[in-house]
Amino acid sequence: MHLSRLTTVALAAVVALAACGTDSGAGSGGPITLTVSLFGNFGYKNLYAQYEKDHPNVKIQERTAAYNDHHRDLATHLAAGSGAGDIEGIDTGFIAQMRERGNLFVDLGQQRQPEYLDWKWKASLTKDGKQIAYGTDVGGLAMCYRRDLFEKAGVPFERDQVSAAWGGGWDKYLQFGREYAKKAPAGSAFFDGGGQLFNAVIGQAPVGYYSEDNTIVVGTNPEVRAAWDLSVQAIQSNLSAKLIGSSQEWNNGFAKSQFATIACPAWMMTKIKDQSKDAAGKWDVAAVPGGGGNWGGSYLAIPKQGKHIDEAKALAAWLTAPEQQARVFTEQGNLPSIPALYDRPEIAQFKSDFFNNAPVGQLFTAAAKQLKPQYQGPRAGDIQTTIRDGLVRIEQGKQSPEDSWKQTVGDVNRLAK
Repeated sequence: MHLSRLTTVALAAVVALAACGTDSGAGSGGPITLTVSLFGNFGYKNLYAQYEKDHPNVKIQERTAAYNDHHRDLATHLAAGSGAGDIEGIDTGFIAQMRERGNLFVDLGQQRQPEYLDWKWKASLTKDGKQIAYGTDVGGLAMCYRRDLFEKAGVPFERDQVSAAWGGGWDKYLQFGREYAKKAPAGSAFFDGGGQLFNAVIGQAPVGYYSEDNTIVVGTNPEVRAAWDLSVQAIQSNLSAKLIGSSQEWNNGFAKSQFATIACPAWMMTKIKDQSKDAAGKWDVAAVPGGGGNWGGSYLAIPKQGKHIDEAKALAAWLTAPEQQARVFTEQGNLPSIPALYDRPEIAQFKSDFFNNAPVGQLFTAAAKQLKPQYQGPRAGDIQTTIRDGLVRIEQGKQSPEDSWKQTVGDVNRLAK
């Protein structure tokens, strides 16, 4: 399955038009620097080098920050009217919030709509039909695990055996974890942290934090409470390494083999490779308990406050074009948000040496094809953080599960005010 000639020509027209344009910040005609503000590793390092080689007049400077810091800073810069990057990365959890501020972003037009997963395109579309961002990737779920640690603990470690052992759902996953814990290598917990486990479980629910009328339903949605209760059960079974996702301690946890499994949307493979370089071949990828689900996926947007808007549009269009999305997947693991790529042999048949030759192309494209997206409201990212903080209080022994649940629901409800 290949992109239609019409779609490819339309994209070329977008890039060419943007590249030929001038803006108020490029008046001298001299070299310009484009700032790309991201959270984590989007897999663009090699792409930047290629783009700069093909565009000698452009230099690219990437600046990265922690997930929550990045999105908080972006909101601050938008409110102040200055300080944002020429291109800004936005996570799925924050795209609705930024969509409501669509007047502060450049309208990228509708030319590329036919390329994208329908739900991915619509998620960054404003109510008045303006497209504020290009999708970069989607986060279909799997489970990454340390096969060497499994083997040392005397539990099944071959990919098919592992998938079968917990394929029946999250209760089976916890049962597997309790067996692992009996003979786990010293210093190794079964999974990284309650917040990350919760994200995977709730990512499989048809309804998460919001109803489609933007009403927060955390306190009334039984799926949220079920995901919370399962995460609490896992914590109370001493299966958690008690690490907060994206923290420095969490990063160090990979290298120190402090956990044996991690809920693994496609983009997580990049983080694993970045933080556990000495564990190549020791990691593997199995099916996620319960099957399917989504966690994350990102976008590139262009704030209107930038001084090089036309050049930024050209770069954003190029970074998210089909060939570049395909390259990022094979180099880093971020799954494209352009479904025509899923049947290309280099994607569908791709295997990762780092992950013990796991058929990650097959695993993640199958997950993406089956994905039924969950509606994301304006404060979804903040709600995710609030729930994580509630689980951290339990992990740290600061609150009982029920007291933490009550505080979490109250904290979430205040976000709506």
